[in-house]
Amino acid sequence: MPQPIVQLKNLDITYNIGKENEYKATFNVSMEIYPEEYVAFFGPSGCGKSTLFYSILGILAPSAGQLLVKGENPYSFSPEKMVKFQTSTIGIIYQAFYLINSISVLDNIALPLIFHSAAPGWRKKHALSLLRRFGIEQHAEKYPDNLSGGQSQRVSVARALVNNPDILLADEPTGNLDSISTKQVMDALEEINQKDKKTVIMITHNAAQLKYCHRVFYMKDGRVERVVSNPEKKQIAKIDRQKMIVSEIDTLSKLYPYSTPIELKVKSLVNYLTQEMPIEQVQKLERSVQLVLERKINKQQFFASLQAEQKNGGVGLSPSAARTAVRETEKIMLQSEEVQRYRRRLEQNNFFEREGDLVRKISGFLAVEAGGNLNPTQSKRLKELVHQRVSGLIRQEEFAALAALPLPNGGIGLEQKTAQRLTYYFEKIICQGIETKGHGH
Repeated sequence: MPQPIVQLKNLDITYNIGKENEYKATFNVSMEIYPEEYVAFFGPSGCGKSTLFYSILGILAPSAGQLLVKGENPYSFSPEKMVKFQTSTIGIIYQAFYLINSISVLDNIALPLIFHSAAPGWRKKHALSLLRRFGIEQHAEKYPDNLSGGQSQRVSVARALVNNPDILLADEPTGNLDSISTKQVMDALEEINQKDKKTVIMITHNAAQLKYCHRVFYMKDGRVERVVSNPEKKQIAKIDRQKMIVSEIDTLSKLYPYSTPIELKVKSLVNYLTQEMPIEQVQKLERSVQLVLERKINKQQFFASLQAEQKNGGVGLSPSAARTAVRETEKIMLQSEEVQRYRRRLEQNNFFEREGDLVRKISGFLAVEAGGNLNPTQSKRLKELVHQRVSGLIRQEEFAALAALPLPNGGIGLEQKTAQRLTYYFEKIICQGIETKGHGH
């Protein structure tokens, strides 16, 4: 296991210490970023992601805690060593490009090499090779103000790479670009991470860009709220696969990146309860369900809110529909507690045999949902699948496929529609049973 290339330990950063406008931007932030990782700091404006960015860059000293880059504290460096650190260890891509309009594109890229005493001929040759790589060689002799936004950002990427840094910091790199240029720049960053083996740390507001990353640090109010690993990427940081489960929460977090974990759980449960409801009614139902999940109203109050007229602040369901919604919500919440108990034991390394009581209970819920007519072989295989899914050893699609796979082939042998319905229901239970602190830590 490699050593972290960037390590933050209980990092606090406060602006204007001792003054009337003193402001604490980050609180007790700890994280480890590994060589060749591609990570993102993601969150709303003012959440502290830019503060961390500039601290890693070496221009914003921590007020408390520790920051290490390649095992060293850059704020202990002499001025000369700090310059070398900022020009050799780290490359920077800014949203606003920051190209010098009075010199050519080629000279913009070659400029950082001057501070390392590189020979003029080699500087030009190396800069041209980077221009060629990013498809902008024909613009070498142009001035930056004659380039499009996408071309300017690709020049900025080339300039960031010219000194072959270990770490690439990208500050909202596509914030000023159209969709086509955005894809070109994002593809270039992915190539730099995969081909050049560079560590990429990106700040972004764009949830669509999170799929490029190995891990995402979700930030809010100066804190890292949760860390989520991308299941589609081979992880570099050490992740205990049995302590990580990719559930509907991960999908919803991409669609609603600024929602809290409890809000994502609400959306999952409401999605299960609604079919063709108009959006206004769905929103009222979400509010009622959130109160239930937060234990702020009881079963009777929930039922009353569901059948109350919309003009009186209720959801406006018929009494029978309200009873069904209360029953299904209560059932999923109760059943999800078994998943939560199972996951807690797993995360505390208090693991037990697959045929344990909790696996039997969860499997029993699903057997009823499947029709309740499973033979002993089907029941045994369902227990095995439940164990594997709740432990994070298989994905949702694999669970569904194995549930529908014929018995002779090692599956449960359910009809396709039954297998899909069972999987859909099980994911709702898992979603409610997953701890809201996030995963992938």
